Amino acid sequence: MKRLLIGFIAQVFLCNTLVMGAGHGHPAVAEPFKVGTFEIEDEARVGIVLRDRLVVELNEANSALEKKAAYPVVPVPADMIKLIERYEYGLKRRLYEIVNELVEGDKLGSKRPDYVHDLENVHTLPPILYPGKILNAAVNFYSHVEESGTPEERAAARKQRRENRGVPYLFMKPSRGAVIGTNDPVVIPYGRNRTDWEVELGCVIGQTAKYVSANNAEDFVFGYMVSIDVSDRGGRPPGGNPLRSDWFVGKGHDTFAPQGPWIVPKEFYGNPMEILRQTLKIDDEQMQEATAGDMIHSLWELIEYGSSIITLHPGDVINNGTSGGTGAGTAKRFLKAGEVIEASIDGIGTLVIPVVGEEKPEGLTGAHLPPVDSYR
Repeated sequence: MKRLLIGFIAQVFLCNTLVMGAGHGHPAVAEPFKVGTFEIEDEARVGIVLRDRLVVELNEANSALEKKAAYPVVPVPADMIKLIERYEYGLKRRLYEIVNELVEGDKLGSKRPDYVHDLENVHTLPPILYPGKILNAAVNFYSHVEESGTPEERAAARKQRRENRGVPYLFMKPSRGAVIGTNDPVVIPYGRNRTDWEVELGCVIGQTAKYVSANNAEDFVFGYMVSIDVSDRGGRPPGGNPLRSDWFVGKGHDTFAPQGPWIVPKEFYGNPMEILRQTLKIDDEQMQEATAGDMIHSLWELIEYGSSIITLHPGDVINNGTSGGTGAGTAKRFLKAGEVIEASIDGIGTLVIPVVGEEKPEGLTGAHLPPVDSYR
């Protein structure tokens, strides 16, 4: 509790500092903001989120600002990846100016312009449509090591892991098709009755990174969001290829990568290795709760490891892994149609994801992934 309180105080101090003066040539910003992608008039539009309840259309707000003589013309991006690429190259200043104009001009109340919407009146899309790649850390929390074992087995496995951390384990998750936003449903594939949940911190890369040291990895981060690594624990059927481990089956289904509900730029969040708290509920039952102190490899070490294998680009996502409390672990149950997942990270927000089932597909030849009950 003391640790969480200290982290919260540090986060408040950080935001207050940014409000008073941003430094590095940027103007002070009147209040912290988030950025996201929203469906407005049947179009995907980038927006600034204020007070977790107002969405400012970036393009329209920028056009209104440019009509004032004091502000030069600054083209704004049409999508989130372009925003991320340009954020530290002049675009951050423009976003700060837009926020200041709205807040200091008292334009978030009765004088609200038509490009400011109530969050509840727009459809929140995944913030990034779509990440170039998604890297997930496997078993990166001590509480997730040997989670389904006996207390003695768990204690022994975690002790061994502490003594021999090794290097991180990262796997790639599909992007388009798998990525969904808040209030979009996770679809349990037909016959796959072992669908699991894992809440994770999604770290959004802000600058091209190759062989980045953990010591300065934070410099390459744009911001943070909530992610859920939905998993199929049913495995592949016996016979044929002798390889039994199948990460594509386990992680690659459509809708298995919820992200959002928006991105918090790093200057408004703080150091996740000091303040992170991630939780997950199924309906009203809390399944997971963890802080960064339970992580085996730090987020910065994950970035160093990932960038030593593949170049990271703006808009790529690295997820930090999940804690104990998964369905295959201590919960010993799996998702069912009709349930609702709520995944939260303090200081960022909550992903609300309903769960639905998939109808039986027709006309297949038998080369498809079969129902789990057919071989277990």
